[in-house]
Amino acid sequence: MRFLGVRIFLALLDFGYAAKVESHPEGIIRLRFRDNLKEKLHRIALAGAISAVATVNPLTAQVEPELEVYESARHNFRVVTVAEDLDHPWSIAWLPSGEMLITERPGRVRIIRDGVLDPNPIMGWPAAYRQQGQGGFMDVVPHPDFATNRLLYLSYGKPSEDTSTGTTTVVRGRLEVDHVEDIKEIFEANAWGDNNNHFSGRMVFDHDGYLFLTVGDRMLDPDLLVDHPAQDRTNHMGTIVRLHDDGRVPQDNPFVDRNDALAEIWSYGHRNLQGLTVHPTTGEIWSNEHGPRGGDELNLIVPGQNYGWPVVSHGIHYDGRIITMDEERQGMESPRFVWVPSIGTSGLMFYSGDQFPWWKGNVFVGGMVGERLVRVTLSDGFAMGEETLLHGVLGRVRDVREGPDGFIYLVIEAEQGGTPLSDVVRLEPVAGDVALPR
Repeated sequence: MRFLGVRIFLALLDFGYAAKVESHPEGIIRLRFRDNLKEKLHRIALAGAISAVATVNPLTAQVEPELEVYESARHNFRVVTVAEDLDHPWSIAWLPSGEMLITERPGRVRIIRDGVLDPNPIMGWPAAYRQQGQGGFMDVVPHPDFATNRLLYLSYGKPSEDTSTGTTTVVRGRLEVDHVEDIKEIFEANAWGDNNNHFSGRMVFDHDGYLFLTVGDRMLDPDLLVDHPAQDRTNHMGTIVRLHDDGRVPQDNPFVDRNDALAEIWSYGHRNLQGLTVHPTTGEIWSNEHGPRGGDELNLIVPGQNYGWPVVSHGIHYDGRIITMDEERQGMESPRFVWVPSIGTSGLMFYSGDQFPWWKGNVFVGGMVGERLVRVTLSDGFAMGEETLLHGVLGRVRDVREGPDGFIYLVIEAEQGGTPLSDVVRLEPVAGDVALPR
């Protein structure tokens, strides 16, 4: 099909209908039409459409609205709605059967079966702490052997007995059609606080079956610098933890048998980690996290390492005051990419599918404040460039995932303070410019 398309375009070149051949810095060649050909093709297509409609029974005909096509450096695509009217959706995941799970922050896990969103949530989960702001239900992931054991994992803000404080917690349960049974708490973070900020709560299983979880710094005062809890390994604030699937601590964790650190900690010195993923080839753990005002980060996670917050940062206080003069310091890991100003990074994915072949190996990051999707190209583990997609088009991008069908799925969260109803959408490629390797 590719070669047939090339021959057609070459023929159009011969007839003078293609304006020029453009080289592109990302290593592709694009053939662009002259405007007069576009107009002719449009008239031909319109005439064909009118003719086709004339042969259809007007009583049964349904006209589907044409979806807008968005252009990018590598692929043109359209955005298709998958689910609508969700209440602050936070994450999505797929079961082996193809069913999609969606968490809603107010304390619900929803499911899409055969393309239809079940109006009733999956029951049986515990109640969450402060189901607004940044509390409530967060991530949901199936066990790697879900087809056998049907175990689901949920991260959420757990309330204290008097509900005055909360912390990040993980429970698991066995899915039985419309409810979960045998709920068991497998991890409770030592990150209690009376606010509803910076719980984090992203989860991922790596290739070896270990469960990783992000725990935020609970938005404590960064002016504490070296005395900030994110620099204190005797609590879980500002950390990534690594667990067995039942919550036990792996004995090769970097701080096992240490008196000055909690054994669950895999890395520390983080602020508010809203994206967590596994590299599909190398198995490396990558994360992104919010800076304050500026300084959002993309990080390659190295076990046992300190990522510096708030001793080092590319950001400043929300009111403009300086937090630290240091953007890097010896003994602290530096980010692989930094956003200044902040885009509100959320969701993280390495694309490995076949629907967008030119995007394979690229990193995709959602932006909430920036209301965008960002594509980052890497070389030897370092960012080489970025492309902004859908800027201001959809709203706050809370989560980014590759579906089992190879399409890219986004969780769109409503504006803060606005209507809570939000969507899940899917990016699908469309035919566009011819892209050929040089």
